[in-house]
Amino acid sequence: MSSREERWKEMKQEYQSHSMSERQVEEMKKRMEQAKRENRKERKQHTGRKAAAAAAAAAVIISVLPNTSANVAYAMSRVPILSKWVEVVTFRDYKYEDDRNTADINVPELVPQISTEKGTDTADENAESVDTQTKENIQKSAEEINAEIQAITDRLIQEFEENLKNQEGYQSMQVSSEVIAATEKYFTLKLICYQAAGSGAEWDYFYTIDLATGERLNLADLFTDGSDYVTAISDNIKEQMKEQMAADENKIYWLDSDMPEWDFKEITDETGFYLNEKGEVVISFNEGDVAPMYMGCVEFTIPNEALADIRK
Repeated sequence: MSSREERWKEMKQEYQSHSMSERQVEEMKKRMEQAKRENRKERKQHTGRKAAAAAAAAAVIISVLPNTSANVAYAMSRVPILSKWVEVVTFRDYKYEDDRNTADINVPELVPQISTEKGTDTADENAESVDTQTKENIQKSAEEINAEIQAITDRLIQEFEENLKNQEGYQSMQVSSEVIAATEKYFTLKLICYQAAGSGAEWDYFYTIDLATGERLNLADLFTDGSDYVTAISDNIKEQMKEQMAADENKIYWLDSDMPEWDFKEITDETGFYLNEKGEVVISFNEGDVAPMYMGCVEFTIPNEALADIRK
């Protein structure tokens, strides 16, 4: 049996198992603690670098709301402006920790920086170049995204608190966000969710606003009407999968495998995507969607030339 076939067998057994040993749990908790320490260190360094420049441009507001218990905290804080059009604030910061349960759920909220009212102080210098309809669309898009994020995180918090009733299990839940595009054309927020309860998994959500129209950007919006962008992107991804597996036996994708029900067929309109600094389409898959869990969330950058004939 080849090493790749052995890995397939191991992955199949891993997928069929939904429990973790005590050693795996302890290792998971150590990795989580290390990640939290690194995140705190990074935030402190980032804050220190930005403080002087941001002091004159944006106020930092922190309001701590009453705890629902001794271990749960809620907070709201502003962060420096990341775009001329959209600002990100922390709407809610839910924390919990005991011997078996850990939660760190940071809920972001988008705040449009272009006011639809005259005489306001919110980025009035930007408003002159943006028509009223676009301003209204940005406001609407931000409200829709905020509602979706709050629904997702409310559900996760509810699930976490329900699982607290299980006195024998371990669980961890983390939610964070990252602005991965803040250009003149697009604003993209990435919501990162991680959950471990027996086994761990990460999944991401991407929210993009087309700043030319103020509307949320869907994958289909990038292509000419009637074009088969799904096949074009999917075929390119399959090529990349084959190339990566040929170059590295540790990389495994669900493609031409002995488990065809798991094989990657094509993307859907629900598949995560964003545009990088070159304007290339980047397709993102959650853990386990197209590869074994150990590979985490995987991304494929589609070269512009592969889609040149059908891009708008």
